[in-house]
Amino acid sequence: MAKNLGVVWGIIGVVILLGSAVCRLTPLAISAFSTNFSWFHWLALAGCILFMAYSEGYKGFQLQFSPRVIARALYLRDHPRVVHIVFAPLFCMGYFHATRRRKTISYSLTAGIIALVMAVRHISQPWRGIIDAGVVIGLIWGIVSLLWIAMAVVNGHRLECSPEVPDKSAQPTR
Repeated sequence: MAKNLGVVWGIIGVVILLGSAVCRLTPLAISAFSTNFSWFHWLALAGCILFMAYSEGYKGFQLQFSPRVIARALYLRDHPRVVHIVFAPLFCMGYFHATRRRKTISYSLTAGIIALVMAVRHISQPWRGIIDAGVVIGLIWGIVSLLWIAMAVVNGHRLECSPEVPDKSAQPTR
């Protein structure tokens, strides 16, 4: 029971975290449309959405983050520890009990995201909304890819992704 609880809590916790960002950013993205868009605003919006869908959604989430979250959730299922289960979302995102490289990447990305969020707050509309619209699309792609990969694994798909834990014997999980 605890094994499955860690998996479910880890994945759902990450989805809640990403979903809360979508909920906070969507009204800001929508409010951009209260301003008059010129042709270059529309071009910037399309470019931002396409760029963020590809770079954040596909390359960042679908190919890297989501498979790693699922691999770490499966590792947690096979190697349950109380503290890992309690903090399963953070465990699944690689903030602890991870290789030095994974922790460095996780913390560096978080710091970079925080810095970008703080910078974007100072941009006026419609530009802020244009950027936020791209981020929302990328985050939604991330949520969908995370749930899609989780369902694929539940249905027997083999996941070829390392959980990047300090244990050298940890192989890609199913």
